[in-house]
Amino acid sequence: MVAFFTMREGRYVAQGYGISQWSSAQVNGPAVCALLARKLETHCPGTGFIPARLTVDLFKPVLNEPISLESAVIREGNRVSVADAWIIQRGEMRARASVVFLAVGQEPPGELWRPQPRLPTPSQRFAAPDGEPPLLKSGESAWTDDFAAAQNAGRKVLWQNLIPLVEGEPISPFQRAAVFGDSTNMVCHWGTEGVGYINTDMTLTLSRLPEGPELGLQAQDQVASDGIAVGTATLYDRSGRLGTCVVTAVSNARRQVDLGATAR
Repeated sequence: MVAFFTMREGRYVAQGYGISQWSSAQVNGPAVCALLARKLETHCPGTGFIPARLTVDLFKPVLNEPISLESAVIREGNRVSVADAWIIQRGEMRARASVVFLAVGQEPPGELWRPQPRLPTPSQRFAAPDGEPPLLKSGESAWTDDFAAAQNAGRKVLWQNLIPLVEGEPISPFQRAAVFGDSTNMVCHWGTEGVGYINTDMTLTLSRLPEGPELGLQAQDQVASDGIAVGTATLYDRSGRLGTCVVTAVSNARRQVDLGATAR
């Protein structure tokens, strides 16, 4: 089965969808974020906890070489638990992540304001992952899997049923959300000439875990100045909103990725 990684001698080896479009010598950000999420979810205190925040720092390229992960529990509590994980290659830390697990509980009384955004969902349901490109929506255009058709200045939406993270095992809801969290860079920073920013981090916030295999990501905001950009997106499924994804990014104009040319 198609997957981001396969296991070899106890280490993760990227393949296909896990390899970066910036450089074939590197692992892409969504794969790195999901791999760190996979390690961190092993520290979940129990079924009464939600991984409410995941922050990943992507300060050095993760190389397209066998990957080992390390982790540590930072704090265990009745309502709040924290764990860290990191990737070390060639004697250097390449990426690190921190997760905050919060205990679920009763909603407090009273009414408060909540936005009611329009969250588009395709009528077609994707019951099983097949390794095909995601569906894209740009502006008011129809859903498409043609990346070239979506390479414009319209507001982007991404919809997909993801392939497994590791070959031979199902992708977990948290891993699925982590992949989409890093995809914020694409939906927020993809314009008429491709993606010209590379994100140096990703923060995913969740009020609940995804339900079902399909997920959507809609661009909400983008600000930029002097080659530094911030992108914000809403993560959702067919039941509604899950949380928010934020990335900060630096200009990579000299190595801009033309998604319209590289896809398919």
